[in-house]
Amino acid sequence: MSNHLKQAVREFVETSFLFREGRDGLGDDESLLGAGLIDSTGILELVSFLESEFGIVVNDEEIVPENLDSIGQITAYVARKQLAQPSAQVA
Repeated sequence: MSNHLKQAVREFVETSFLFREGRDGLGDDESLLGAGLIDSTGILELVSFLESEFGIVVNDEEIVPENLDSIGQITAYVARKQLAQPSAQVA
C-alpha cells in the first residue's frame, strides 16, 4: 500500500472534515462516521475526491462503511480498485 496514497487520503479527510471538530489528528482505524466527522454529503465529497485524485470509479454498491469509514479502509479500498483497473493512476 502506497504511503502517498494514505497521505493523500489523510490530508483530504483532515482538511475537509477534521477542522469542523477542532481536533488535531485522526487514527488510521478511527471511524469517520462514529466520530461524527463525515455525513452523507461528506461521503459524496470523499467519493468525488477519490475518483478524481486516483482515477478510479466508485460504484454505488461500494459506498459502504467497510470501504469508506476510516483512513485505513479508504486506503485499502483505493489500492484494490487501482489493482483491478490497470489504467488507473497509480498513487
